[in-house]
Amino acid sequence: MKKNVSGEAEGCQGSAFSAICLLVSVRALQIFLSLATALLLPAMPAHGTLSTGNTYSISFVDIDGNKFSTADGHVTIVVLTTPADREQARTVGDRVPDFCLGKPAYRMITVIHFTGRHMAIGRRMATAFIRHRVREEAKRLQARYDAQKISRDAKSDIFVVTDFDGTVASQLGQSEGATDFCVFVFGQTGELLAQWHSVPSADELAAAIKKSD
Repeated sequence: MKKNVSGEAEGCQGSAFSAICLLVSVRALQIFLSLATALLLPAMPAHGTLSTGNTYSISFVDIDGNKFSTADGHVTIVVLTTPADREQARTVGDRVPDFCLGKPAYRMITVIHFTGRHMAIGRRMATAFIRHRVREEAKRLQARYDAQKISRDAKSDIFVVTDFDGTVASQLGQSEGATDFCVFVFGQTGELLAQWHSVPSADELAAAIKKSD
């Protein structure tokens, strides 16, 4: 009888010891994996929602290889959209004030954010289609230029950035997988003057741009 009690006690102790060992082993493995991930993967900057009044230096490269920054001395309207929302992006362009047209101090950059994985051939096809759309939009903008008697090639003032991996969207405060439509106005030094998650009215857009004066 005594032997049984002792054996049961020993078994309980062994069971408790094994559970503690397992817990420690799992915890050690978690710490090891966390450290390995931190060492092996490149550090990614944390991004959050942009705040009006703060200054941001965000870089872009458009489909023609032109490089831009929100802090390079221009008043920049940035439209973040998906291919499905291109009509909204067009409406923003139509609402850009006449006093901005043809003036290098002002510009509008459209960032087209693609979701999901895209193979190289898919990216090339998407970019080719976007170039076709740019030519169409250039004709519409040229009509505005002609009406304002602006002697300038409108196509040279249309800038489109393709964002296939979400890098630009992340810099603009979008969380991974988000497909929000956003409009931003940045001043010459990168100060965020205004932002919307819908198409602003012509008056709202003009008022935000005039804050840069």
